[in-house]
Amino acid sequence: MEVSFHREIESLKLGAGEVFHGEGILAVTKALLQSGVTYVGGYQGSPVSHLLDVMVQARPYLDELGVHVEACCNESAAAAMLAASMVYPVRGAVTWKSIVGTNVAADALSNLASPGVLGGALIVVGEDYGEGASVIQERSHAFAMKSAIWLLDPRPDLPSLVRLVQQAFELSEASSTPVMMELRIRSCHLQGSFVAADNVAPAIGSRRLQAEPAAFSYDRLSHPPSTFRQEKLKYEVRMPAARRFIVEAGLNELIDDTATDLRELGLIVQGGLTHTLLRAMSEAGLTDAQGRPRMALLVLNCVYPLVPEQITAFCSGRRAVLVVEEGQPDYIEQDIATTLRRAGIDTPLHGKDLLAMGGEYTAELLLGGLLRWLERYRPAAEAVPARTQLAALDALRQSARQLLGQPVPPRPPNFCTGCPERPVFAALKLAEREIGRVHVSADIGCHAFATFEPFSFGQSILGYGMSMASSAAVKNFSARRPLAIMGDGGFWHNGLLSGVSSTLLNGGDGVLLIMKNGYTSATGTQETISTPGAEARREAAGASATGRELTIEHTLKGMGVRWLRTVHNYRVAAVRDTLKEALTSPFAGLKVIIAEGECQLERQRRQRPLRAAALKRGERVVRTRYGVDESTCSGDHSCIRLSGCPTLTVKTASDPLKRSPVAFVQNECVGCGLCGEVAHAAVLCPSFYRAEVITNPSWWERLTDRLNRAVIGWLQPA
Repeated sequence: MEVSFHREIESLKLGAGEVFHGEGILAVTKALLQSGVTYVGGYQGSPVSHLLDVMVQARPYLDELGVHVEACCNESAAAAMLAASMVYPVRGAVTWKSIVGTNVAADALSNLASPGVLGGALIVVGEDYGEGASVIQERSHAFAMKSAIWLLDPRPDLPSLVRLVQQAFELSEASSTPVMMELRIRSCHLQGSFVAADNVAPAIGSRRLQAEPAAFSYDRLSHPPSTFRQEKLKYEVRMPAARRFIVEAGLNELIDDTATDLRELGLIVQGGLTHTLLRAMSEAGLTDAQGRPRMALLVLNCVYPLVPEQITAFCSGRRAVLVVEEGQPDYIEQDIATTLRRAGIDTPLHGKDLLAMGGEYTAELLLGGLLRWLERYRPAAEAVPARTQLAALDALRQSARQLLGQPVPPRPPNFCTGCPERPVFAALKLAEREIGRVHVSADIGCHAFATFEPFSFGQSILGYGMSMASSAAVKNFSARRPLAIMGDGGFWHNGLLSGVSSTLLNGGDGVLLIMKNGYTSATGTQETISTPGAEARREAAGASATGRELTIEHTLKGMGVRWLRTVHNYRVAAVRDTLKEALTSPFAGLKVIIAEGECQLERQRRQRPLRAAALKRGERVVRTRYGVDESTCSGDHSCIRLSGCPTLTVKTASDPLKRSPVAFVQNECVGCGLCGEVAHAAVLCPSFYRAEVITNPSWWERLTDRLNRAVIGWLQPA
C-alpha cells in the first residue's frame, strides 16, 4: 500500500477562479495540466518526486483529459519520451532529480536539442544544490549551455511558478527548442496559493488520436549531415527567437523604483534566489517600510540565454552591479562580463569576489556579501544595519557555544527503524571478523546509509546502479573478492546492464548483493517491475507473468547467472554464512546474493490501518515487541555497535552495583527481531527477550494468564 495523494489529486481538478493552496511542486503539476500537456514522464528524485507520484496516482482523472503518464525506468528513458514533441505539435513534460538525473539523460537530451522540437518540450529538474543536498554539487546550467537548452530559474512563489510553466511551453514553441526549468528545494516545498485556471485537454492525446504518423524528414534526425545545419540553426535562428520571446513575454522582471535613494547601484539575481536576497536586503536596511528594495533589481527567471540588450540597459550608468549567482562556476557572471566588455560598458561588476564561490546562498551569506559591497561603494552609514545584524548573529553563536559547552554531535541520516537492510550490514560486519575486511562498492539508495557509523561500509559510490561496474577493475587486483551492493531500484535503473551484463560478458569473478525490498525506497517507495502486487496488475492488463516474487531471480537466470542465492534479511546468521560462502567460494564466475525483506515503511503503512480496523472491531491483535533483561545485560554494548538500530539505546542501570549503562529498547520498536538475531549470531549475552502484546485476548489466553501469574506468585518469596 503506497502513500495516498488523494487530497493533492483533488487540487489538480480545480477550475477557473478557484483558489489553489499547496506546495510549489504541486502547483507546477497543476500548471502542466492547465497548459494542455499531452504526456508526462520522468524518474522520481528529491525534490521533485511529488510531481510524478501525484500524476501516477491521478491516472484515472488524466485519462479523462487524454493525458498519458509514464513512470520511466530511468531518466534516459524519460528524456527519450520528448521525441514525441520533436515531430508532433504536442506538449510534453518530463522530470527528474538533477544533476545526477541529467547526467543519465544526457545522450537523449543531446540528440533532442540538436534538431529541436515542434511542440513544446519542458524538462523539470530538481536542483538539489547546497548543504542540505543529497547528491554531488554540480549545476544544471552547464548542461543547458552545452546543448543550447533554455534554462528557467523561476522566482519562488506559486503565481510565478505557474506563469513560468505556461511561458516555458510558449518559449519552447517560439524557438523550437526544449526548455529546462530548475526548481530548488525551497521552491518545491514552499506553501502558497494562486487562482487556478481550467485544465486543458490536449488537441492530440489519448482521447484525440493522431490519424497518421508524422511525415518523414531527414532534417529532424540528429544525424550527419543534418547535425551541421542544426548547429547553425541553434545559434543563428533559435537563440535569437528565444531572446525575442523573453523580452516580449516579460520573463525577466525589472524592479526599479526611480525614487529610490540607491538607484546608482544594481543587483542581478537568479529568479530562484530572489526572496532570499530580499530577506538579506531587509536585514541590511536596503528595503523601505513596505519591503520594496532601495536599489534596482533585475530578476533573471530565464538564466540562459541572457538577453544582451537587457543586461546593457540595466548596467549602463550605474556606479556598480552585484551578480547574485548560486554555485560554481560563475556562468552568469562570466556571460554578463563578456556582454558588458563587448558593449564598451565599464560599470564595475562584482559577484564571486564578494560572495562565496560554492555552496547554498543563505540570507546570512548574502548579508555578508551585501556588507562588503556597500562598504566599497556607499558611505559607511549604509553598511551599519548589515554590520549590526551580522554582529548579533555572531553573538548568538558565541552564547550557544558557551551554553552547550561542546559542539553539537553530528546526526547523519540513518536507516529507518526496522529497516530490512540494517541486518545485512550487521551480518557483513560479523563475516569480516572471520574472513577479513572486504572492499565494498556502495551505491545510491537507502543502503548508502551504511557508509555512516556503526557500519562504515563503502569505498566508492559512482552512481545509481553502478556499484557492480565500479568494482570491475578492483576485482582483478584485489587479493580478496570485492562486494558490490545495489537495491532493486538501482538494479532495474542501471545495474542490470552496466553491472550484471558487463560482468557476464567479461567473465568477471565478483560478488553482487541486491537489496530486494520491493520498491525504489530512497525516493519515496515508488514501484518497480518487481514490486509485490505489480505482477497482478500486469497480468490484469494482459502482460505475461514471470512470478511476482521471482522477477529479479528469473531475469538473472535468463542472463546466465549460475551462482544465485536468496536469503531472508532478518536471519542474520544465514546472511553472514551466505556472504562468507560467496566471498570464499571456488566458483570463479559472478555470484549474486538477493537479500529479501520488504521496506519497513511500506509494511507499516499497510499494517497500521489493518491493525486499527481490527482493534475498532474488537478483534484479537498481536504485536511483537523485544526488550532487554536488565539483570542479564553485561553493558558492553556490542549489540548496539553491530545493529545501529535507533530504538536500541542505553539507560542508567537500576542496579546500583552496575556502573555501566545497560541496553534498552524504546517503545518505537517495530518488532523486526534484529537485536535478538544479532545477539544470537554474534554469540552475545542472552539478555534479549521476545514478548507478544495481545489486545482483545481470547478467554483461553485470559485464563492461562491468570494461572501463570498465580503460579509465579506462589514461587516468589514474600
